[in-house]
Amino acid sequence: MKRIELPYLRTKKGRSSTYWYFERNGERVKLPSPDAPDFLVRYHEAKKGRTAPPVKRSFVALTDSYKRSHRFAKLASRTRKEYDKCLMYFNDKMGKLDPSKMQRRHVIQMQMDNADKVRWANYLVQVIRVLFEHAIDLGWIERNPAKGVSLLKSKTPPRKPWPVDLIETYRQKADGRALLIFELCLGTGQRIGDVRKMRWSDIEEGGINVRQGKTGKDLWIPFTPQLSAVLERTPRDGLFILSQPDSQPVSYRAAAFAVMKVRKEIGAEEYDIHALRHTTASELAALGLSDDLIMAVTGHTSRASVVRYAGAARQKARAQAAQDARRAGGTKRET
Repeated sequence: MKRIELPYLRTKKGRSSTYWYFERNGERVKLPSPDAPDFLVRYHEAKKGRTAPPVKRSFVALTDSYKRSHRFAKLASRTRKEYDKCLMYFNDKMGKLDPSKMQRRHVIQMQMDNADKVRWANYLVQVIRVLFEHAIDLGWIERNPAKGVSLLKSKTPPRKPWPVDLIETYRQKADGRALLIFELCLGTGQRIGDVRKMRWSDIEEGGINVRQGKTGKDLWIPFTPQLSAVLERTPRDGLFILSQPDSQPVSYRAAAFAVMKVRKEIGAEEYDIHALRHTTASELAALGLSDDLIMAVTGHTSRASVVRYAGAARQKARAQAAQDARRAGGTKRET
Protein backbone atom coordinates (compact mmCIF):
# COMPACT_ATOMS: atom_id res chain seq x y z
CA MET A 1 0.00 0.00 0.00
CA LYS A 2 1.32 3.43 -0.90
CA ARG A 3 1.97 5.82 1.95
CA ILE A 4 -1.04 8.09 2.52
CA GLU A 5 -0.22 11.64 3.57
CA LEU A 6 -3.28 13.69 4.56
CA PRO A 7 -3.61 16.33 7.31
CA TYR A 8 -4.72 14.94 10.68
CA LEU A 9 -4.63 11.36 9.41
CA ARG A 10 -3.26 9.01 12.07
CA THR A 11 -2.64 5.28 12.25
CA LYS A 12 -2.45 2.81 15.08
CA LYS A 13 -0.80 -0.58 14.73
CA GLY A 14 -2.78 -3.48 16.11
CA ARG A 15 -1.63 -7.06 16.54
CA SER A 16 -2.55 -8.03 12.98
CA SER A 17 -4.03 -4.88 11.47
CA THR A 18 -3.53 -1.14 11.10
CA TYR A 19 -6.32 1.18 12.24
CA TRP A 20 -6.92 4.62 10.71
CA TYR A 21 -8.21 7.79 12.42
CA PHE A 22 -8.83 11.48 11.77
CA GLU A 23 -7.46 13.25 14.84
CA ARG A 24 -7.60 17.01 15.52
CA ASN A 25 -7.66 19.05 18.71
CA GLY A 26 -7.81 15.90 20.80
CA GLU A 27 -10.87 14.52 18.99
CA ARG A 28 -10.55 11.27 17.09
CA VAL A 29 -12.84 9.84 14.40
CA LYS A 30 -12.30 6.25 13.27
CA LEU A 31 -11.90 5.79 9.52
CA PRO A 32 -11.93 2.76 7.24
CA SER A 33 -8.74 1.60 5.52
CA PRO A 34 -7.61 3.74 2.55
CA ASP A 35 -8.51 0.70 0.41
CA ALA A 36 -12.19 1.15 1.33
CA PRO A 37 -14.45 2.71 -1.31
CA ASP A 38 -15.76 5.30 1.18
CA PHE A 39 -12.40 6.30 2.69
CA LEU A 40 -12.09 9.76 1.15
CA VAL A 41 -15.75 10.56 1.80
CA ARG A 42 -15.39 9.60 5.46
CA TYR A 43 -12.11 11.54 5.75
CA HIS A 44 -13.52 14.78 4.30
CA GLU A 45 -16.66 14.53 6.40
CA ALA A 46 -14.51 14.13 9.51
CA LYS A 47 -12.42 17.11 8.45
CA LYS A 48 -15.57 19.20 8.08
CA GLY A 49 -16.70 18.10 11.52
CA ARG A 50 -19.46 15.88 10.22
CA THR A 51 -19.73 12.13 10.20
CA ALA A 52 -20.84 10.62 6.92
CA PRO A 53 -23.16 7.63 7.01
CA PRO A 54 -21.12 4.48 6.59
CA VAL A 55 -21.30 2.49 3.38
CA LYS A 56 -23.90 -0.22 3.69
CA ARG A 57 -22.01 -3.32 4.61
CA SER A 58 -22.65 -6.34 2.45
CA PHE A 59 -20.69 -9.12 0.82
CA VAL A 60 -21.10 -7.35 -2.53
CA ALA A 61 -19.46 -4.21 -1.08
CA LEU A 62 -16.78 -6.28 0.65
CA THR A 63 -15.82 -8.30 -2.44
CA ASP A 64 -15.81 -5.12 -4.55
CA SER A 65 -13.45 -3.44 -2.08
CA TYR A 66 -11.25 -6.53 -1.87
CA LYS A 67 -10.87 -6.74 -5.66
CA ARG A 68 -9.52 -3.17 -5.63
CA SER A 69 -7.12 -3.84 -2.76
CA HIS A 70 -3.40 -4.60 -2.70
CA ARG A 71 -4.23 -8.07 -1.35
CA PHE A 72 -5.99 -9.00 -4.59
CA ALA A 73 -3.62 -7.10 -6.91
CA LYS A 74 -0.54 -9.02 -5.73
CA LEU A 75 -2.08 -12.42 -6.58
CA ALA A 76 -0.91 -14.25 -9.69
CA SER A 77 -3.32 -13.97 -12.63
CA ARG A 78 -4.32 -17.63 -12.41
CA THR A 79 -5.02 -17.31 -8.69
CA ARG A 80 -7.14 -14.19 -9.27
CA LYS A 81 -9.31 -16.17 -11.69
CA GLU A 82 -9.76 -18.92 -9.11
CA TYR A 83 -10.59 -16.38 -6.40
CA ASP A 84 -13.11 -14.72 -8.72
CA LYS A 85 -15.13 -17.95 -8.83
CA CYS A 86 -15.37 -17.95 -5.04
CA LEU A 87 -16.19 -14.24 -4.84
CA MET A 88 -19.02 -14.72 -7.35
CA TYR A 89 -20.32 -17.59 -5.19
CA PHE A 90 -20.30 -15.38 -2.08
CA ASN A 91 -22.16 -12.60 -3.90
CA ASP A 92 -24.69 -15.04 -5.29
CA LYS A 93 -25.38 -16.76 -1.96
CA MET A 94 -24.81 -13.95 0.53
CA GLY A 95 -24.54 -10.74 -1.51
CA LYS A 96 -26.90 -8.53 0.53
CA LEU A 97 -25.93 -9.94 3.93
CA ASP A 98 -23.76 -8.02 6.41
CA PRO A 99 -20.39 -9.83 6.75
CA SER A 100 -20.16 -8.77 10.39
CA LYS A 101 -23.15 -11.01 11.16
CA MET A 102 -21.43 -14.14 9.87
CA GLN A 103 -20.25 -16.59 12.52
CA ARG A 104 -17.94 -19.58 12.48
CA ARG A 105 -20.90 -21.97 12.29
CA HIS A 106 -22.04 -20.27 9.09
CA VAL A 107 -18.63 -20.80 7.49
CA ILE A 108 -18.72 -24.47 8.46
CA GLN A 109 -22.27 -24.80 7.10
CA MET A 110 -21.15 -23.29 3.77
CA GLN A 111 -18.32 -25.80 3.65
CA MET A 112 -20.64 -28.74 4.38
CA ASP A 113 -23.14 -27.58 1.77
CA ASN A 114 -20.37 -28.10 -0.79
CA ALA A 115 -18.80 -31.18 0.77
CA ASP A 116 -19.59 -33.33 -2.27
CA LYS A 117 -16.76 -31.41 -3.99
CA VAL A 118 -14.04 -31.42 -1.35
CA ARG A 119 -11.52 -29.24 -3.17
CA TRP A 120 -14.15 -26.58 -3.91
CA ALA A 121 -15.51 -26.67 -0.36
CA ASN A 122 -12.03 -26.17 1.08
CA TYR A 123 -11.20 -23.44 -1.41
CA LEU A 124 -14.31 -21.50 -0.39
CA VAL A 125 -13.14 -21.59 3.23
CA GLN A 126 -9.63 -20.47 2.28
CA VAL A 127 -10.84 -17.56 0.18
CA ILE A 128 -13.49 -16.33 2.62
CA ARG A 129 -10.79 -16.43 5.31
CA VAL A 130 -8.76 -13.98 3.21
CA LEU A 131 -11.88 -11.92 2.53
CA PHE A 132 -12.58 -11.57 6.25
CA GLU A 133 -9.00 -10.40 6.81
CA HIS A 134 -9.80 -7.58 4.40
CA ALA A 135 -12.98 -6.85 6.37
CA ILE A 136 -10.80 -6.50 9.48
CA ASP A 137 -8.59 -4.05 7.59
CA LEU A 138 -11.70 -2.02 6.75
CA GLY A 139 -12.75 -1.95 10.39
CA TRP A 140 -15.95 -3.88 9.66
CA ILE A 141 -15.16 -6.77 12.00
CA GLU A 142 -12.64 -7.48 14.73
CA ARG A 143 -12.35 -11.27 14.51
CA ASN A 144 -12.09 -13.60 11.52
CA PRO A 145 -14.90 -16.19 11.81
CA ALA A 146 -13.23 -18.44 9.21
CA LYS A 147 -9.92 -18.63 11.05
CA GLY A 148 -9.27 -22.10 12.42
CA VAL A 149 -11.99 -23.85 10.41
CA SER A 150 -10.53 -27.24 9.49
CA LEU A 151 -10.37 -28.28 5.86
CA LEU A 152 -12.08 -31.44 4.72
CA LYS A 153 -10.00 -34.48 3.91
CA SER A 154 -10.19 -35.63 0.32
CA LYS A 155 -11.89 -38.97 -0.27
CA THR A 156 -9.71 -39.63 -3.31
CA PRO A 157 -6.32 -41.25 -2.70
CA PRO A 158 -3.31 -38.95 -3.03
CA ARG A 159 -1.40 -38.96 -6.29
CA LYS A 160 1.59 -41.28 -6.46
CA PRO A 161 4.75 -40.82 -8.52
CA TRP A 162 5.10 -42.91 -11.66
CA PRO A 163 7.02 -46.17 -11.06
CA VAL A 164 10.29 -46.53 -12.98
CA ASP A 165 9.04 -49.46 -15.04
CA LEU A 166 5.94 -47.59 -16.20
CA ILE A 167 8.04 -44.56 -17.16
CA GLU A 168 10.20 -46.72 -19.39
CA THR A 169 7.17 -48.55 -20.82
CA TYR A 170 5.50 -45.23 -21.62
CA ARG A 171 8.62 -44.04 -23.45
CA GLN A 172 8.68 -47.20 -25.51
CA LYS A 173 5.01 -46.97 -26.50
CA ALA A 174 4.56 -43.22 -26.98
CA ASP A 175 5.67 -40.99 -29.80
CA GLY A 176 4.91 -37.54 -31.21
CA ARG A 177 2.83 -35.25 -29.02
CA ALA A 178 2.17 -37.86 -26.32
CA LEU A 179 5.90 -38.38 -25.75
CA LEU A 180 6.70 -34.66 -25.96
CA ILE A 181 4.09 -33.80 -23.29
CA PHE A 182 5.37 -36.60 -21.06
CA GLU A 183 9.02 -35.53 -21.26
CA LEU A 184 8.21 -31.83 -20.82
CA CYS A 185 6.22 -32.53 -17.64
CA LEU A 186 8.68 -35.05 -16.22
CA GLY A 187 11.82 -33.25 -17.36
CA THR A 188 10.88 -29.82 -16.02
CA GLY A 189 8.66 -30.81 -13.07
CA GLN A 190 6.10 -28.14 -14.03
CA ARG A 191 2.31 -28.15 -14.03
CA ILE A 192 0.67 -29.01 -17.34
CA GLY A 193 -0.79 -25.48 -17.51
CA ASP A 194 2.73 -24.02 -17.53
CA VAL A 195 4.04 -26.70 -19.89
CA ARG A 196 1.33 -25.86 -22.42
CA LYS A 197 2.49 -22.22 -22.51
CA MET A 198 6.18 -22.98 -23.08
CA ARG A 199 7.54 -21.32 -26.22
CA TRP A 200 10.52 -22.18 -28.38
CA SER A 201 11.86 -18.71 -27.61
CA ASP A 202 11.91 -19.60 -23.90
CA ILE A 203 14.73 -22.10 -24.50
CA GLU A 204 18.09 -20.80 -23.32
CA GLU A 205 21.48 -22.41 -22.69
CA GLY A 206 20.26 -26.00 -22.57
CA GLY A 207 17.23 -25.22 -20.45
CA ILE A 208 13.99 -23.29 -20.50
CA ASN A 209 12.70 -20.13 -18.84
CA VAL A 210 9.35 -20.61 -17.11
CA ARG A 211 7.01 -18.17 -15.40
CA GLN A 212 4.67 -20.20 -13.22
CA GLY A 213 1.02 -19.24 -13.61
CA LYS A 214 0.06 -20.23 -10.07
CA THR A 215 2.91 -18.59 -8.15
CA GLY A 216 4.16 -15.96 -10.62
CA LYS A 217 7.66 -17.32 -9.96
CA ASP A 218 10.36 -17.12 -12.65
CA LEU A 219 12.51 -20.23 -13.11
CA TRP A 220 15.21 -21.49 -15.43
CA ILE A 221 15.24 -25.29 -15.63
CA PRO A 222 17.99 -27.30 -17.36
CA PHE A 223 16.80 -30.06 -19.69
CA THR A 224 17.15 -33.74 -18.90
CA PRO A 225 18.88 -35.85 -21.60
CA GLN A 226 15.56 -37.49 -22.51
CA LEU A 227 13.81 -34.13 -22.93
CA SER A 228 16.69 -32.70 -24.99
CA ALA A 229 16.54 -35.69 -27.34
CA VAL A 230 12.78 -35.33 -27.88
CA LEU A 231 13.01 -31.57 -28.45
CA GLU A 232 15.80 -32.00 -31.03
CA ARG A 233 13.56 -34.11 -33.25
CA THR A 234 10.40 -32.01 -32.73
CA PRO A 235 9.58 -29.66 -35.66
CA ARG A 236 9.34 -25.99 -34.68
CA ASP A 237 6.05 -25.41 -36.47
CA GLY A 238 4.62 -22.73 -34.21
CA LEU A 239 5.26 -20.23 -31.45
CA PHE A 240 4.60 -22.78 -28.72
CA ILE A 241 6.45 -26.04 -28.21
CA LEU A 242 3.06 -27.77 -27.86
CA SER A 243 1.37 -25.98 -30.72
CA GLN A 244 -1.91 -26.55 -32.54
CA PRO A 245 -2.42 -25.94 -36.29
CA ASP A 246 -3.79 -22.45 -35.49
CA SER A 247 -0.50 -21.63 -33.69
CA GLN A 248 -2.26 -21.57 -30.29
CA PRO A 249 -0.99 -23.78 -27.45
CA VAL A 250 -2.53 -27.24 -27.28
CA SER A 251 -5.58 -27.36 -25.00
CA TYR A 252 -5.50 -29.16 -21.67
CA ARG A 253 -8.14 -31.58 -22.95
CA ALA A 254 -6.07 -32.50 -26.01
CA ALA A 255 -2.94 -32.94 -23.91
CA ALA A 256 -4.71 -35.12 -21.36
CA PHE A 257 -6.30 -37.20 -24.13
CA ALA A 258 -2.95 -37.84 -25.85
CA VAL A 259 -1.35 -39.00 -22.60
CA MET A 260 -4.40 -41.02 -21.49
CA LYS A 261 -4.36 -43.01 -24.72
CA VAL A 262 -0.89 -44.32 -23.88
CA ARG A 263 -1.72 -44.76 -20.20
CA LYS A 264 -4.56 -47.10 -21.11
CA GLU A 265 -2.33 -49.11 -23.41
CA ILE A 266 0.24 -49.75 -20.67
CA GLY A 267 -2.13 -50.01 -17.69
CA ALA A 268 -1.11 -46.70 -16.11
CA GLU A 269 -4.57 -45.15 -15.60
CA GLU A 270 -3.69 -44.70 -11.92
CA TYR A 271 -0.96 -42.20 -12.82
CA ASP A 272 -1.97 -38.93 -14.49
CA ILE A 273 -0.19 -35.92 -15.97
CA HIS A 274 0.07 -34.02 -12.69
CA ALA A 275 1.64 -37.08 -11.04
CA LEU A 276 4.66 -36.47 -13.28
CA ARG A 277 5.39 -33.38 -11.18
CA HIS A 278 5.34 -35.62 -8.10
CA THR A 279 7.66 -37.98 -9.94
CA THR A 280 10.21 -35.23 -10.61
CA ALA A 281 10.30 -34.29 -6.93
CA SER A 282 10.54 -37.95 -5.93
CA GLU A 283 13.42 -38.65 -8.32
CA LEU A 284 15.37 -35.66 -6.98
CA ALA A 285 14.65 -36.66 -3.36
CA ALA A 286 15.81 -40.22 -4.04
CA LEU A 287 19.18 -38.76 -5.07
CA GLY A 288 19.48 -37.25 -1.60
CA LEU A 289 19.00 -33.65 -2.71
CA SER A 290 17.91 -30.96 -0.24
CA ASP A 291 14.52 -29.24 -0.22
CA ASP A 292 16.13 -26.08 -1.62
CA LEU A 293 17.54 -27.90 -4.64
CA ILE A 294 14.24 -29.66 -5.32
CA MET A 295 12.34 -26.37 -5.01
CA ALA A 296 14.79 -24.78 -7.48
CA VAL A 297 13.44 -27.16 -10.13
CA THR A 298 9.77 -27.56 -9.20
CA GLY A 299 9.24 -23.98 -8.05
CA HIS A 300 7.38 -25.01 -4.90
CA THR A 301 7.08 -22.12 -2.48
CA SER A 302 6.87 -24.21 0.70
CA ARG A 303 8.87 -27.11 2.07
CA ALA A 304 5.62 -28.73 3.16
CA SER A 305 4.74 -29.29 -0.49
CA VAL A 306 8.14 -30.83 -1.15
CA VAL A 307 7.71 -33.16 1.81
CA ARG A 308 4.29 -34.20 0.52
CA TYR A 309 5.62 -34.87 -2.97
CA ALA A 310 9.01 -36.34 -2.13
CA GLY A 311 8.70 -37.67 1.41
CA ALA A 312 8.24 -41.33 0.50
CA ALA A 313 11.19 -41.37 -1.93
CA ARG A 314 13.41 -39.58 0.58
CA GLN A 315 12.47 -42.04 3.36
CA LYS A 316 13.23 -44.97 1.06
CA ALA A 317 16.62 -43.54 0.08
CA ARG A 318 17.56 -42.86 3.71
CA ALA A 319 16.41 -46.30 4.81
CA GLN A 320 18.52 -47.88 2.05
CA ALA A 321 21.55 -45.84 3.11
CA ALA A 322 20.99 -46.84 6.73
CA GLN A 323 20.71 -50.54 5.92
CA ASP A 324 23.75 -50.37 3.62
CA ALA A 325 25.72 -48.89 6.51
CA ARG A 326 24.32 -51.57 8.78
CA ARG A 327 25.44 -54.35 6.43
CA ALA A 328 28.86 -52.74 6.02
CA GLY A 329 29.24 -52.62 9.79
CA GLY A 330 28.32 -56.28 10.08
CA THR A 331 30.89 -57.25 7.46
CA LYS A 332 33.61 -55.40 9.34
CA ARG A 333 32.75 -57.22 12.56
CA GLU A 334 32.90 -60.60 10.81
CA THR A 335 36.36 -59.89 9.49
